[in-house]
Amino acid sequence: MAAFFAELQACSRPATTIRSYGMDLLRWWRFLAGWEVDWDRATRQHARDFARWMQVAPKPAPIHWRYRGADGLSPAPAARRAAGVPNAVTGRPGPGRLYSESTRARCETVLRSFYAFHLEEGTGPIINPFPAARERRRLPAAGRSARQPSGGRYRPSVPHRLPRRIPDGHFNGLFAALRHNRDRALLLSPGPTSLELA
Repeated sequence: MAAFFAELQACSRPATTIRSYGMDLLRWWRFLAGWEVDWDRATRQHARDFARWMQVAPKPAPIHWRYRGADGLSPAPAARRAAGVPNAVTGRPGPGRLYSESTRARCETVLRSFYAFHLEEGTGPIINPFPAARERRRLPAAGRSARQPSGGRYRPSVPHRLPRRIPDGHFNGLFAALRHNRDRALLLSPGPTSLELA
C-alpha cells in the first residue's frame, strides 16, 4: 500500500485525495478481513460481492462529541436526526444511511487503479479483481475507435446533479451582510452560475 501512496504522491495528488483513497482501501481491507482473504488473493467474486455489499450496507456514522450521550459513546436521543432530511436553506439532502452512487463509483475506481498499479509492478494478483467494463460497440466517430471501454464493470452510474441555488430571501440577507463593495461586486458578477453554490 505504501508503494501505491508513493505513486500517488509522485503524481502530485493532494493529501486530501490520498487520504480519500486510503479510506476506500480501508473499507475494502475490512470487507476482505471478514472473509479472511488477503488483498492479493482477492478474486472477481470478492469484488462483485463487495459491490453488492456497498449497495445494501449501512455506512458507519461517527457521532460528534457534542451529540454523545452520558456514556460518551452512544448518541443522545435528541441528537438523532432522520437521514436524508434536506437542508432548510439550500435544499441539499442530508447524508443517507447507505453509500451514495458517487461514493461507490469512486471506491470502485480507486480499487481498480490500486490493483492495476500492482499488476504493472508485478506485486499483486495476475488478474485485476475489479475489471474494466466489457467493451461496447459504438459507431466510430472522428478520432475514436469503434470499441471503447466505459469504466469499471462494477462501477454504478452516477446521476447528474442539478446545481443548488441560494433562495432570494437568503441572497438578500447575504448581500446586506457584506461590508465591502468588492465582495458585493463578486456576488453580483454576471453569468447564470453566479448564485450557484459549489
